[in-house]
Order: sequence, then C-alpha cells, then structure tokens
Amino acid sequence: MRGYLSLALHAHLPYVRHPEHDEFLEEDWLYEAVTETYIPLLWVLEGLASDGIEFRLTLSLTPTLVSMLNDDLLRRRCARKLDLLCELAEKEIVRTRHLRAFHETARMYRDRFRAARQDYLHRWRMDLVGAFRRLQDHGSLEIITCGATHGYLPLLRVNPRAVRAQIQVAVQHYRETFGRAPRGFWLPECGYYPGLDILLKEAGLRYFFVDTHGITHASGRPALGSYAPLFCPGGTAAFGRDPDSSKQVWSSREGYPGDPDYREFYRDIGFDLDFNYIQRYIHRDGIRVNTGIKYHRVTGHTAEKEPYFRARALEKASLHAADFVLQRRRRMESLGGRLGRLPLISATYDAELFGHWWFEGPDWLDALFRKIAAEPDGLRLITPPEYLAAHPVNQTEMPSASSWGDKGYNEVWLNGTNDWVYRHLHEAADRMVELADRFPRARGIEKRALNQAARELLLAQSSDWAFIMKSGTTVPYAIRRTKAHLQGFGELYDGLTNGGVPHHRLARLESRNNIFPQLDYAVFATEGERR
Repeated sequence: MRGYLSLALHAHLPYVRHPEHDEFLEEDWLYEAVTETYIPLLWVLEGLASDGIEFRLTLSLTPTLVSMLNDDLLRRRCARKLDLLCELAEKEIVRTRHLRAFHETARMYRDRFRAARQDYLHRWRMDLVGAFRRLQDHGSLEIITCGATHGYLPLLRVNPRAVRAQIQVAVQHYRETFGRAPRGFWLPECGYYPGLDILLKEAGLRYFFVDTHGITHASGRPALGSYAPLFCPGGTAAFGRDPDSSKQVWSSREGYPGDPDYREFYRDIGFDLDFNYIQRYIHRDGIRVNTGIKYHRVTGHTAEKEPYFRARALEKASLHAADFVLQRRRRMESLGGRLGRLPLISATYDAELFGHWWFEGPDWLDALFRKIAAEPDGLRLITPPEYLAAHPVNQTEMPSASSWGDKGYNEVWLNGTNDWVYRHLHEAADRMVELADRFPRARGIEKRALNQAARELLLAQSSDWAFIMKSGTTVPYAIRRTKAHLQGFGELYDGLTNGGVPHHRLARLESRNNIFPQLDYAVFATEGERR
C-alpha cells in the first residue's frame, strides 16, 4: 500500500421552502439536486454495497438540506417534478424518433427518469436521508454535519454566541436525524479562524476540513505538509484539502469535466425548443429553465456543440478514474519515505458537482471505487475517524485563517455587493442574546416567539445569500430573503420587548420557516455556554 485517500463530498443547499406558492422557481434547486446528484449518488453507493465492493466516503449533509429532504411538502413537490420529467422524456422519444443523433440519448433519459421516480417513491419512500443513514450504519459512509444554516463563521464571530449557535443547533439536529452524535464538521465554505476549533471541541466534534493554506500557513510549519492532519490546541483535528486532487476534478479547463466527450451543461431543451412544446415543463410564468434533458457534449471552445454519446462518455469516465488513481499513486511514490508514515490525500468537493454540473461525475466515482478495490496494494480509502484511530499522534499547531473561496479568505462573502448585511446580522445576533438572557424560562407564546426569532436569525445568516449577491445569479431573491428574515426577527423582537407578540405574524412565520422544530432559543443565552 502506498498511502491513504480520503474522499469527502459536501452536500448543501440553502433552505428554500415557499408553501405560500404552488410553484416557486428557486425550489427547483432542490429538485434538480435530488434528480441529478443525490439519487445517482445513492445508486452508486448502494450498487457498490450490493456488489460487495468495499469503499469509504465522507459526506456532509447540511442541516438545511436534510430539513428540506425530510419536508413532506417538498417531498410531494419533488415527486410531482419527477412525474413531469417522465412525461417530457416520453414526448422526447417521439420527437427524436427520426433524429438518429439524439434518439438514443432520449431513450437514456426516459429510462433514467423512470428509474429515479420508481426508486424515490417506492424503494426509498421519498426518504433519501434514511437511505444515506443506512449506508452509514453499514459502515461504508461517514456522514458529518455543517453549520446550522451554513453561516460563514469567520464573519459571524463578532458575536461568538452566534457562531456557537450555528454549531450547537447543527449537532443537535444531527442527533435527532441520525440517532448518534456527529464526529466531524464541514466548516461552511471551509471558513476557519483561529479559536473556532474550541467551539467545535465543546460540541463534541473530533475533526473538520480546511483549505490547503489553512494547514501550510499554520502557526508552525507542518512537518508532513497537507499529507497529515494537524491537531489544534483545543484537540480537534484539521484535515487539509489536497490542491492537485481538487484541480483535477474541479477545474472545467484543466480537470476532467471539461473533456469534449462529456455532456454539456449549458445546452438544455428548456431553452432550445419551441416555447409551446416546452411550456408545461418550465416555470408557469414562462421563465425558461433547465429541464435536465441535454443532447450535446462539451465538444470544445465553440458555440457549435456536437451530439452527446453516452457510451463514449462512460468510457471516458472510466479512463479518468484510472488516471486519478495513477496520479495519486505517483504523488505518493514521489514522497517516498520522507514523511515517516504513509501519506494521506484529502480530496474534497461539492457533492453537486457530481451529476448536476458534471453529469458523468457519479459514474466516475463508481469507476474510481471499483478501481481502488481491485488494486489493494495501491491506495487505501479511509475516513478521517479511521485515520485518527490508526495515527493517534499528530503535530499540534493552530491552522491559519482560511476559506476555499476565491483568493482563499473572506472576500467572496464580504465585498461591495454584500457588505451591507453584516451590521444587521450583528445587531440581530446581539438582540437575540439579549432576548435569551431576558427570558430564561419562557413558556407559551413567548417561547414560540423566541424560538422563531432564533430561526429567523439563523436563516438570515446563511452564507448563500452573500455568495449569490457576489456571484450575480439570483440577486433579488437573495436580498429579499435576507431582508425578510431580518424583518421577521425585528417584529418578534419588538413584540417580545414591548409585551405584545404579533400572534398572526408569528403563526405565518412558523408555517413558512419551520426548520428545526426542536430548536431551543436558549442556545443563544450567555448562560448557555455553561449549560
């Protein structure tokens, strides 16, 4: 054996749930991820288990994502979306019957959507979280948690109790969902600041992931570089992302997803076909959106895209999986015995890259796991807890402030497009602590209002809103969400401090933003640090 490979996927979506609308555009983010990433990932992992292929994978399922996957309303809407996809795919079989270049791909989509619908409704009974939980119970999958609403912790640290609440609420939600305590934590956006590890340790967490420079720029020079974790002074272990593994898979230019034979993400029949034909399968207001049916391959840097051939793409995914293993083995061999122990490569990615952005990503994972299992003298797949059990002694240093955002620090989430949000978030956090200290034993409607105020604050803190403002995608929606949660919090704060909780407004907020039903507002209390 030449070394260890730790694969980790970060599965996250912001909390988007709008029961006040029959159909809401941004809810499609969940339905696309379910159809294109989470179901294909389960197909791969369950297929490996069924075939007796030993594998190890770390998967972060964020509390917001878990809450949406377990929500009955969103489950029904996801099933409805699968029904429409199956219907559209049947129509495509007819439309492409004389288009030889596209017809076989249309049949692939028809079979794929049928299988996804069948498994979602009957095999997993709309309980994808339960399916992942069973894989964890089997021992192949390590599920970890993340910040409660993916708040960017380095910028929330102005009020340490805001950071503490993001961690503690997430840990409690994990216990309620999986019936055990989480061992690991995915820092939202891999955002770390010195001292954060103490709050993670307080919550019982054993390890977390940081970007490469969080390790290489640590308080002391890491003797093993990023090829082994560091123990923080507080005792938690920090695993650093391997830059070469990341570039090889992440990059659309240098990495595998840019290969000419892979499916082109940006050519979708939702935009290409006649409006009257496609109208039923896009947004009811006539907004053209991705349907998930795409007939072209990457081809190259050209506007004229060639037809997609599934068999050719699958062959390329297998070749790229073999190349990934080869490159990791070469890297480990180049290190020789200089480290004094077998090197560890931590390869971490957004889960939605696999299947959604890179259609063949799940097939690549399947080929990768099978390739590694067939060559036991090469790489050994391992999870962070298994590595720590095998190597309980590691260098102790303080990782440096870092993130995996552009330029490696806070700029993505703090810039001219989104800096206005933080003075409001900080003031709301201070006021939430004030409320928690002022009402230590609230009951009845007061307790309901306090719990909902905590939910509104947590939802306003989501890093996704600041990210969207920076990226320029659905900016009006991100601004509306931030303002709506802050307004809801403000109304509840005013009602609680003035002795008049707005009953009807509280009920509407509870109905719409029903995340974390077991949330206890006391997590924000000053005394909560000692509870």
